[in-house]
Amino acid sequence: MTFFNTTIPPLRRKPKNVNFENFPGAWRINFQMGNITLYSSFYTKLDQACILWAGISVVIFATAQFFPLDWTLQAILWTVLTLFGTVTMWKLTRGWMKEEPFKSIIYCWAILMLGGLLVTDLSIFFNWGILLMGLCPLWLGLSALGYAYTGFAMRSRTFLLTSLIHLLGILILSFVGIWQFLTTGIVIGFSVFLLAEFEWDTTASCNGNPANYDLMNSQAEQFNQPQAIHE
Repeated sequence: MTFFNTTIPPLRRKPKNVNFENFPGAWRINFQMGNITLYSSFYTKLDQACILWAGISVVIFATAQFFPLDWTLQAILWTVLTLFGTVTMWKLTRGWMKEEPFKSIIYCWAILMLGGLLVTDLSIFFNWGILLMGLCPLWLGLSALGYAYTGFAMRSRTFLLTSLIHLLGILILSFVGIWQFLTTGIVIGFSVFLLAEFEWDTTASCNGNPANYDLMNSQAEQFNQPQAIHE
């Protein structure tokens, strides 16, 4: 078996023949105009965690770009928002916490986000100029590291390509002038949104792989049982 599944594209539309009874808490969206379906999709709890982080990223970096708020106030607000996002992500993905490689992936992202938050707050409160000037490449770099780990753990080209995009984002920062925060927010937020919107490739052999919905339909009932018990 090859490390990557090269028989499918890195991103593809989600399948329509999904048994939603196997996915407690999934969002189903269906926009219609008469008999014409304008948009139809679904979002599992893992997808919802991605959408949450996409929104948080855009809000944080867009505010830093466009609103002249005091940096100390921003640090407090974004600390609260990031902690809220981390706790919510933990809650949404707790059904995966006993499954590998998801367990190590979730811990990896939690450590990266909280570590980045700590460095950011310290640089603001203690006025560490060098770090303040490097907040955008810091968060792009942390995201790239997280996606790289996820890509190898999930055997997914999708996440490795996303990691590469974030590394390229660091290089682009020197060409965007005063728009570094907006650029960072777009790269981070849009990347996470795409992961929630599409199905991604993987050859990871674990129960309830969320990138393979055919496999999920046959195994999700047992896999999602811990979530169903607590809800």
